[in-house]
Amino acid sequence: MGDSESRRSVLGDCDGSLARYSEGLPQAQGTAIALQFENIVVGSSLNAFLYAFTEQLPIFYTTPERPFRFDYLNPEVDLSCLKLEVEPQLLNTFDGEMPVGLARHFLWERLSFLMSLSGQQPLSNLAHGIRFDGATELTFVDKYSKLVDVKFDKCYYFGDAGLPEFNIDSDGVVCYDWIAFNRGGKHSIDYIETTDNFVKEIWFYSSDRIDGKTEVKDACVVSYLLKKHIEDFNYSETMARFKLVHEMEERGMKGRFNGHGPNGKPKYYKFRTSCISRRVGRAPKANRLQEGNIETPEVSEKALLEMLPACSEKYTKILKYL
Repeated sequence: MGDSESRRSVLGDCDGSLARYSEGLPQAQGTAIALQFENIVVGSSLNAFLYAFTEQLPIFYTTPERPFRFDYLNPEVDLSCLKLEVEPQLLNTFDGEMPVGLARHFLWERLSFLMSLSGQQPLSNLAHGIRFDGATELTFVDKYSKLVDVKFDKCYYFGDAGLPEFNIDSDGVVCYDWIAFNRGGKHSIDYIETTDNFVKEIWFYSSDRIDGKTEVKDACVVSYLLKKHIEDFNYSETMARFKLVHEMEERGMKGRFNGHGPNGKPKYYKFRTSCISRRVGRAPKANRLQEGNIETPEVSEKALLEMLPACSEKYTKILKYL
């Protein structure tokens, strides 16, 4: 089969799925578009995508909640059903080697791709805000106008920045500080975990500032804070940078060798760092939501991952071309 015929076949296979999610819809009334579903999912976290994928439900969101670059799955998780090859990695820590599996963002991207082709993301990333009528209707808007009204019998909610009135643990944030090493970036350590919520995790990675694979490492510092801390200098990018160097020196890490002193002891250059950027995101939800027809499902990520092999069979017409 030629490439053009293969593409036509894939699109043809998706027609049935698209029709199923838009059966009898949309219904235009003037410039407004109304969609109606029995059940929908709102959110864009990995768990939201997993739930929509396994339950074959349409999913809506405003801001794509892509998993953190260094957030890994258990190395024992098998994702061959989604045509994802899992190659376990070993990260160097002060407690020995730490095995990790596939980065979660790869699974997130694959689920998003499959659900887009099957018609389960009617708005994709077009929406910028959501309004709830207090009963069974959500209105999605962009920066300028209303996009669509979505009516539902049940909404499974996983958190979304566009619907702040339902955000759980809204005071908690996760802060990512990306820090460059201008001196002292060559070492073998990949990960450090501390006992403090400020600079809780330190991930070292081959610097993106230098072309190609380099031995020079930069760092991403992860902190779990409250919103009020973001404007506090004690929790600023500068203090995160200082605490990063402190944690490294506390564990005996040193900069580049700088000869010997008058007493014959070796000398080392101090670490020199600079801030690249800071990103603040919503902290993971710890509680369930129950608000009328909107609720957070009681299901674990582990359970959803175990359902993937069986549920992925419904996407065979797409997966066979990957």
